[in-house]
Amino acid sequence: QGDLVESGGGSVQAGGSLRLSCAFDAYANSPYCMGWSRGTPGKEREGVAAIAADGTTTYADSVKGRFTISRDNAKRILYLQMNTLKPEDTAMYSCAMYLASSVGTGGDCRSTNLRAWGQGTQVTVSS
Repeated sequence: QGDLVESGGGSVQAGGSLRLSCAFDAYANSPYCMGWSRGTPGKEREGVAAIAADGTTTYADSVKGRFTISRDNAKRILYLQMNTLKPEDTAMYSCAMYLASSVGTGGDCRSTNLRAWGQGTQVTVSS
């Protein structure tokens, strides 16, 4: 189901910050792992960060220490706080819910089988 809704993307200078949000209104009390991934034309999509329902997280090495994923299950919102942004962070960022309860490694949930997904929000970082 493509019924997750992302927001918060935009253009920012290198070193700046953005916070992305992903609403998952249709999924109350979701036990599933959720994550953010990013893609650019010509490059394989990269898992950025993932979080299990119990709050366990995992990050891609490229964003560790700069990005923070969190989820508010009561409000049904997934967040990605992005600090110290770099031009190489420029991409379309998408959120998704996966058919897995736990995180895997490197910014992914343990399964890549999708439960729900969003259309994405563009982040552009200029040098």
